[in-house]
Amino acid sequence: MNERAKSLKFIPFEPTYRKVFFELNKAWLEDHFLIEPYDLEVLSNPEKMVLEPGGDVYFGLLAGKAIATFALTPRGESIIELNKMAVHNRHRGLGFGHQMMEFIIGLCRQREVQTIELYSHSSLQSALHLYKKFGFKTIPMPTDCIYDRADTRMQMIL
Repeated sequence: MNERAKSLKFIPFEPTYRKVFFELNKAWLEDHFLIEPYDLEVLSNPEKMVLEPGGDVYFGLLAGKAIATFALTPRGESIIELNKMAVHNRHRGLGFGHQMMEFIIGLCRQREVQTIELYSHSSLQSALHLYKKFGFKTIPMPTDCIYDRADTRMQMIL
């Protein structure tokens, strides 16, 4: 079976994967941007920044190894922000982002989330294409965006 045909197994956050959450996102951010202070805060303490406010961190396992991750952070009544989505660089472009989006949307529907939001950048064409493919629409940026690098805000109403 080639890697493109393999499926990820998604598991919720476990402290043993804290370093993987940090490393996968650090590598992705360094490939595309700089790591911002807010990123370091979230990546260093996902329990406080994501889990305690009622959010989730998941890992995508391939053959038992965590190669992907994402966070869902509450941002308001029935609104969740999809953030810290990363795939190990050796596994990018193989359809794992697509699998993650299917899982994320299913999880949000199951939890009766009404709106998924995310922030991105116009230079990340493959990511933006993926989001649009799943039905995300571009909406105006807020004046108080917590990400300096973001120039695109997208939303999906479930």
